[in-house]
Amino acid sequence: MSGDPVFLEFGRRPDEPGAIVRPGARREYPPGVLDRLTADAGEIVARYPQARSALLPLLHLTQAEDGCITPAGIAFCAGILDLTAAEVMAVATFYSMYRRTPTGDHLVGVCTNTLCAVMGGDEIYAALADHLGLDGPGTTDDGRITLERIECNAACDYAPVVMVNWEFFDDQTPASARRMVDDLRAGRPVTPTRGATLCTFRETARILAGFPDPRPGANDFAPGEPTLTGLRSARERGMRVPTAPGGPRPRPDEEA
Repeated sequence: MSGDPVFLEFGRRPDEPGAIVRPGARREYPPGVLDRLTADAGEIVARYPQARSALLPLLHLTQAEDGCITPAGIAFCAGILDLTAAEVMAVATFYSMYRRTPTGDHLVGVCTNTLCAVMGGDEIYAALADHLGLDGPGTTDDGRITLERIECNAACDYAPVVMVNWEFFDDQTPASARRMVDDLRAGRPVTPTRGATLCTFRETARILAGFPDPRPGANDFAPGEPTLTGLRSARERGMRVPTAPGGPRPRPDEEA
């Protein structure tokens, strides 16, 4: 073993999202907004046998209101579910889909995990940052685009992948990604590889809270053709899921 010292750096990384409690962050909702959110929250909580199970969709609901998680959103969720602010904060800071800083009209995430990086994800991210005038993760001056790196979103068969408001843009290149963000900034309709024409980040958050998605074709083309290739190949070869000793036989739709 080498006798050289090992340096361990603690604390937040320079590019890690900021704190929820920060100057300018909303700390309470005005009465009209509070009444509307409370009515929506009642509809969400009623879906669950235990109220605290509604925390994730409630966080999406407050994110739809504020564009990110705020002290007001934390306090609202805690009050609705009879939780402490610390309990709500622990969940809100664990999952990456809950934003800690204000987010633009469209959240553009470039996958730079291994496969997407090898296929060009790093090049796409660098091209977009330069094109948008950003030094790294951040939001454009017009508030239209927030750019970030994202972790794998299980679409490796379409690498490199860019996601906008969690919708897939498959097989991207620097040029196609630049055209896409230019269209978004200009207010032109943009349709992902699979699904309906994009709505805003806040509208997406409300859908994730469990409210209806009114866009025609929201579930079209999912899963895509490459995703089904392995399944079809297995069926053609008569492959079956092995049965565990003493376990139940898989249903026909679970085989291969």
